[in-house]
Amino acid sequence: MSYNGYDEVLEIGPGTGVLTKHVIRKGIKVTALELDSESVVYLKHSFRLEHPKVVNEDNFAVIEADFLKKDLNEIYGNKPFAIVGNFPYNISTQIVFKAIENRDQVIEFGGMFQKEVAERVCAQHGSKTYGILSVLSQAYYHAQYLFTVGREVFNPPPKVQSGVLILTRKDDYDRLPCSYSTLRRVVKLAFQQRRKTLRNTLKSLQLPDEIREQEIFSLRPEQISVQQFIELATKIEQLSNIK
Repeated sequence: MSYNGYDEVLEIGPGTGVLTKHVIRKGIKVTALELDSESVVYLKHSFRLEHPKVVNEDNFAVIEADFLKKDLNEIYGNKPFAIVGNFPYNISTQIVFKAIENRDQVIEFGGMFQKEVAERVCAQHGSKTYGILSVLSQAYYHAQYLFTVGREVFNPPPKVQSGVLILTRKDDYDRLPCSYSTLRRVVKLAFQQRRKTLRNTLKSLQLPDEIREQEIFSLRPEQISVQQFIELATKIEQLSNIK
């Protein structure tokens, strides 16, 4: 069964397979990427035995590996897939960035994050939580914050709340007029000093005066929409060839 152009899912950090079995029931093959060796042993053996009507060799595979270090082409080649997971909070931002870097294959990306990270991914310009993660995610994906998960549903309860989001790749994700590397560089420079205007934060790019005098350079980064950042990065790329 195919969902939105993919029929395989990469699950990051499945643990004991609480989420895994529900995804498999939808007729999607799950490849579980797990770093904890004890969880890997459980998933390969006990998990299969406990869910014989759901899990089989055709719809479930386990790989002991670190997602941030794993070459995803080794798993999927050029095939499209989605990513799900209850993501480790300490590396969740890095996970999002890697998903964006693999946007040609990652059609959907969803799961549970620390609430503040989920809010940053989905934040709109003008918000205090709007930043690098917001712009780079939303340049290529539609971002939707789904719901908040309270501390009380966990045992033991964590110190932070959680949030669930979904990113769905845009139809025109591959037609941006600027490269990802240029957009990332411009956005990161802009938000390094978010209280300052672009005229100050983008000084290191040594742009021509006629560009730096444009109105957008008098704005702070949180005031600039995703589309404006794309247009700015395109103009800078054309002028200075900084791909």
